[in-house]
Formats: sequence, C-alpha cells, structure tokens
Amino acid sequence: MSDNTTRPVAFVTGACSGIGKATARLFLEAGYAVALADINARAGADTEAEFASIGPCKYLACDVSDDASVAAAVQACVESLGPFSAVFNAAGIDGEHGKATADTSAENWHRVIGIDLTGMWHCLRHQIPVMLANGGGAIVNCASVAGVVGAPFLSPYVAAKHGVVGLTRCAALEYARQGIRVNAVCPGMIDTPMSRASMNPELHKMLIEQSAIGRLGNPEEVGAAVLWLCSAGASFVTGQILPVDGAWTAA
Repeated sequence: MSDNTTRPVAFVTGACSGIGKATARLFLEAGYAVALADINARAGADTEAEFASIGPCKYLACDVSDDASVAAAVQACVESLGPFSAVFNAAGIDGEHGKATADTSAENWHRVIGIDLTGMWHCLRHQIPVMLANGGGAIVNCASVAGVVGAPFLSPYVAAKHGVVGLTRCAALEYARQGIRVNAVCPGMIDTPMSRASMNPELHKMLIEQSAIGRLGNPEEVGAAVLWLCSAGASFVTGQILPVDGAWTAA
C-alpha cells in the first residue's frame, strides 16, 4: 500500500472528462489523493500527467458496465492510494437521441441501462464494503435533471437516471447508521464534451434562451456541489437529490 497516510482519498469514476474530470481536480486541490477511474486509457494517462503537479493521483482502468473491472479498480485504489472516504460516481453516457420510446432500439436501451444504472450498482456494491471497513465516508452519484423530470425522446437515459435516484435513496437509508452518507447530484445542461457532441448550434441557442439563468453550467459548478456533499459541512445530509441546473427544474 502507498505511504499516503496524511491525505484523504477520493475515488472518481468517469474521471478523465467533463464533470468527473473537473471534480477530480477539485478533490486534488482540496487535499485529497485521487483515483482516476475511467474506461479511456489514453485520456487516463493524459489526465494523470496533467494533474500530477496538483497532488497524488493514479489512473485506474475501469469499465463500470463490467462488475469485475469495477472490483479490480477499487482494489487497485486501496493498494496504491489507500482506502477512500469520498466517492463520486460520474461515469455515464446519454445514448441515442431523438427516438421515441417505441422506436428506441434494444441495443441502445441495454447499453444505456447497463452503463448508467447497472454500472452505478456495480460501483456501490464494491465501494461500500471498503467504506464499511474503514470508518465510513460519503458517496455522491451523478444522476441528472432527467432523473427527476421526464425528457422526451431519451427514454433509456431518463429511466436509468430515475433509477440512480432510487438507488441513491435506498443505499442512504441502508447505511446511514454505519457511517456512510449517499447523495446524488442532478446536473442540468452543463458545458461538457458529451453535451457539446449532442448539441447543434440551434439547440445550444434554444437551451440558453430557455434557461432561467441565461447560460449553460460549467463542470466545476457541479464539482463544487459534490465536494460540499463529501465534506463535514454536509454531515447531516444523506439520501438527498441535489439539482445543479440553473433553476431548470424549478419551473
């Protein structure tokens, strides 16, 4: 095991892009050692090199849809950085756009559910035992505004993110007396590589016009909420679903 005995450890999935990457950086800047768990090996190597000057971090290959891959990444984190007390489960995809429920392919349905929901369960089932054995901690799952309201033509993603909300609440109730807090953040439209890939200029303009705050969010704004939920300041907060959406769900 690493001699990293003075820093708390954070385990972040989807850590090499978008919201996950921004949050991993914030954890490092806050004094954590960070496991950068991600499926993309090239991005992982680049992110580890980029963050090395900020604090101790290590890229760990992790496909959240593969239970054995998650188990291996969790074990590698414990062996290289030490047991973690903070987790941000950010890995996910949005899948195909523009298909009504009856027109959604079975392949797309199973892929999105497998990564966004079953993958979240894989993470929790391997992360929670580490926390139970080491005095507890805080887990934050990345859901979406699509986890609390509907969104047409995106049914697999909406179903998966609603599932993440339910899974978060169940785990929070189950482990609260054992020192583990479990919450979820629900980002709205955030300016990330994934959202940019799915938006043409007309859609980008329309979303800004419809936004109460008049802009898209940035990944660091979601990351700041995650860090607070993992902090001592949120010690009485568990089982909560926190929109970070510029009032998108307030209407």
